[in-house]
Amino acid sequence: MKSQILHYPRLDTVLMVEETIKEHSGEFKKKQLWENLPGKVMYRTYCTIIDYLSESHKIAIDREGKIGWIWSPELVKKYFKPELTIR
Repeated sequence: MKSQILHYPRLDTVLMVEETIKEHSGEFKKKQLWENLPGKVMYRTYCTIIDYLSESHKIAIDREGKIGWIWSPELVKKYFKPELTIR
């Protein structure tokens, strides 16, 4: 994500990609997922979203290149301890 981003994705676009990944977790590779999005997204913008989701640990990409949703707010709440925060 070190490259210069010319166009930042809109929130509704990010949410559309997130929902599609959740619905089809582990089914598609990167390009296949892009082709199966419910709306049109420029590929470069889509790649920016995938990079963001990967770096924020919401998705994982397996050895075959398939994208899976791994973010779980329930687990975060379970393991979050207020005494472990930086003060």
